[in-house]
This record gives sequence, structure tokens and C-alpha cells, in this order.
Amino acid sequence: MSDKQIITKVLSRKEFIDNPPVLLDIGASGKIYKAWSEIAKYSICVAFDADAREIKYIENGTSGYKKVYIYNKIVTSSNNNEDNFYLTKSPYCSSTLKPNSISLNDWSFTNLFNIEKVVKLKTINLNQVLTELNIKQIDWFKADSQGIDLRLFASLNSKITNKILAADFEPGIIDAYIGEDKLGALLLHMNNLPFWVNEMKLPKAIRIKKETIKLLIEKFGSQIENNLNHILKSSPVCAEISFLNNFKSFENFNLRDFLLLWTIAYLKKQYAFALEIALLGTKIFNDEIFDELKDVIIKKIEQKTKTIKIKKILFKFINFFLRKFR
Repeated sequence: MSDKQIITKVLSRKEFIDNPPVLLDIGASGKIYKAWSEIAKYSICVAFDADAREIKYIENGTSGYKKVYIYNKIVTSSNNNEDNFYLTKSPYCSSTLKPNSISLNDWSFTNLFNIEKVVKLKTINLNQVLTELNIKQIDWFKADSQGIDLRLFASLNSKITNKILAADFEPGIIDAYIGEDKLGALLLHMNNLPFWVNEMKLPKAIRIKKETIKLLIEKFGSQIENNLNHILKSSPVCAEISFLNNFKSFENFNLRDFLLLWTIAYLKKQYAFALEIALLGTKIFNDEIFDELKDVIIKKIEQKTKTIKIKKILFKFINFFLRKFR
């Protein structure tokens, strides 16, 4: 059974027809969140982006979700009715926080944060939205809010937060915005909640001032600017970090939640965790689906084991010929 077939089998069940997965997307610029591509058509998406320059994909009816609600408003953790919004050269850098120009001057991508316009926009907080839409749960939380991911997540009611199955954030490491929520603060906060880090990537850039680039251009010619990524070492500037619910309080979750967390773990290739969920589901629920999900994972592990064996044989074979004809 292919990945698509097993996902279809799980999410086509009555549990999800009556209660679809709820995906919350803060900072929905550009295109559908890649991690949701396999489950979007079964899911409800609540999306926010105050910078409407990159959100046409939802407005023109090609979202790919079962149902989507789009808010072109600033999402805040407060109850203010409006707030400043800094529109930057790159729509993906626009924020309610003012870019930290002094700190950014040390980095090669500083121009992306140039402020083109400051506008006053209407605001809304997450709890207001959930009440308005009569949504009582969030299954997968994703925030790329340019500096305020943590405060938005922390503004949710704890009953909702503790039952979130997956949460993806993009906190900063450098001071890109004045007063932003950074990676360290997020890790401290999540450490007190029922989550574990599934994955973390560290996008990088070159720490170099404009004046230094100018000096290099004078020395080596203008073409060097396009080759700096190949010449100079880059350093982490932010994190793309993903958390999964640890399911320690599994008694608070129902059959639907077990199936959906298994699906999320499977999509994220956390096969050991998915196997543990399937085994626990077999004990708790009288549903044969968990035996099938367990077998799916066992087969995945078996396939990977065979691949490793083949690679080892090929490696020995190659080494043999290299030694023979050296």
C-alpha cells in the first residue's frame, strides 16, 4: 500500500468526515504549506496573512483544502482593534514588529527587510477567531509570523494547546526584529508543555556588512557578489522547528486523535513514534485499523533494512574492485 493510499484510508474514515483535521496557518504567504499537501483535501484550514501581496492562491479558489477560512488581518495576542504593520521589500519579511536595522546591517540579506510602507491594519486574536468559527480544537499549528510565533501560541487556551498534535514554528536566532520571540524562549516555553522536538532546520546567511561587500567588489570585481555563498561561511539566522505531542496523557485523546497523530508522525517519517501510537491504539481501541497501521510501519522499517543491506553489499563490491585495480 502506497503512502497516499494509507493516508486516504485513514482520513476517509467517519471520524474525519464528521470532524476534519483543523490546520492553523499564521503567515500563509505564497503557497500551501508543503507539510500539509497530503492531508489538505481532507482538512479545514484557518489561514492568516496581513500582507495580501502573496495570498492570491486562496482567494482564487485553488486552495486545495476541504474548507478554508482566510483572514487578511493582523493576528495578535492582545485585544487591540488595530496595529502597525511594517510592509517590507520582501512580503515574507513583513511584520507587526519593526525590523532591527542596526542588527540587520551585519547580514547579507538586510535589503529584504527595508521598510516600504507602514500601515494601520485591523487586528484579531486567535481565541476570537476560534469562537467566531465555532472551532474547539487545533490539530496542527503552524506559525511563520515574523517574530511573534511564541506569543501567539501562548495566547491560546491551555485546553486547546495541550491537545495540539503538531506545532511548527520559525523563530529567529539573530535580532531581525525589535522585541521578537527567539528560538531560546520558544524552547523554554515548549519544555513545560507536552511536546517533543521532531525536527529542526537552521537556515543560514552570510554575516557581512554592505561596506565589506563593497570592499570585496573593488578588490575582485562585481561578479564576486553573486558567488559569496560559495566563498564565505554562512551562519544560522533562524530555525524551522517542529514539535509533536508526546501523548503522555493519552487518556485525553480519542480514536480520531490517535489516527491523526499516527498520520502526522508517518508523514514526518517518525516511524518509531508512529509504531508506538499504533501499538497503544491496539490496546485501547477495539479497531483493526491499528493492526494495519502497525504493519505499515513494520513494512517501512523492513524496506529500509533491506536498502541498508544492499548498500553495504555494493560498498564492499566497489571497495573490492578499487583495491584490485589500484
